[in-house]
Amino acid sequence: MKVAVIGAGAAGLMAAYAAAANGNDVTVFEKNEKCGKKIYITGKGRCNFTNDVAPDEFLLNVVNNAKFLTGAIYSFSPKRCIEFFENGGMEVKVERGNRAFPLSDKASDVTRCLERYCKNVGVKFIFNTKIDNVSILNSTVSGIIVKAECIPFDKVIVCTGGVSYPSTGSTGDGYKFAESAGHNTIKAVPALCGLNLSGSFYKKLQGLTLKNVCLTAIYRGKVIFSQLGEMLFTHFGVSGPLVLSLSSIINRLNIKELKVCIDIKPALSEEVLDRRILRDFEENSNKSIYNCLKNLLPVSIIGCILERSNINGEKKVNAVTKSERAALLTTIKNFDIIVSSLRDFTEAIVTSGGVDVKQINPKTMESKIVKGLYFCGEVLDVDAFTGGFNLQIAFATGFAAGNSIKQL
Repeated sequence: MKVAVIGAGAAGLMAAYAAAANGNDVTVFEKNEKCGKKIYITGKGRCNFTNDVAPDEFLLNVVNNAKFLTGAIYSFSPKRCIEFFENGGMEVKVERGNRAFPLSDKASDVTRCLERYCKNVGVKFIFNTKIDNVSILNSTVSGIIVKAECIPFDKVIVCTGGVSYPSTGSTGDGYKFAESAGHNTIKAVPALCGLNLSGSFYKKLQGLTLKNVCLTAIYRGKVIFSQLGEMLFTHFGVSGPLVLSLSSIINRLNIKELKVCIDIKPALSEEVLDRRILRDFEENSNKSIYNCLKNLLPVSIIGCILERSNINGEKKVNAVTKSERAALLTTIKNFDIIVSSLRDFTEAIVTSGGVDVKQINPKTMESKIVKGLYFCGEVLDVDAFTGGFNLQIAFATGFAAGNSIKQL
């Protein structure tokens, strides 16, 4: 059977290998000059390619449509993914947070391993070629269209990615193919990205990393996110691990109805923190409150906290009133930030949104509308948190599609 795979990224290479391993004649079409252009930049060039947890725990880290992915993740699990790469000659290491990387810390090793697998089963590659559309006849795939010419294929697997990092070739082509085939697409929005903040206070805090803080988001009176971790202030607002995760939770909501705050001292209850502040005050009664707080808070944020608490930083500790101390306590435990928008697709690690999974068979990734048409990876409306989860989704869905295409 002749199979066309559109896109030589993580999902496309896995789909091509799995389909060719079943004896099919597979050709991969890639608009770039080489395979895996987005793989090269993942994990800051180290490529965190999966997360070594059991499938049930893995699915808890999927933000959208975890149920759809259940079969694919159990069939091609993180454990199986690691074994796949090790058997392909790539040494693997697992770091903090169960994140799996090539031992070499080189993302190129992931791509090379996938290319070796593909070449060993006879996959053909055609680079620098943009596909215009998928050819469909009587609700069945008949091939692909390149420069107004139809090239016949029995099956077509679309692995074109989303629209994040467009410089790598992810420009939403797959959405157009899906829509022209009669599929619904969920609006694409940035995921795993920084957040722009209202105001200008954050400019004074640029470069400040807050560790072991709790970031909480409330939407229409309900807590939708509350996690401990690390974040940082930037020239545009906030970023860092906590913020990236939050962005994926809020990217489909009305940002104007969102309330976000930071508990700068989550390990201390209000009562314990109040006692700590009182103790510091007693020990430094003749110091200014600004200098006294250096033992408790990062220096660069003290001015901002005092300003929000309506306390003059030069005020001597022994002159601080009970109500001022209460305001200080409240500000430290509830440091509000107003999110104005998400950073754009040029900075988003992944795309949220894409081909509506209700119209896709979760076992095979085949369209329920057009026979012989498949969608895998980021082009689908599936996304997850950071930590190797999104690449694992690409591998698992690619494998599900390719492996389901058997020789007649």
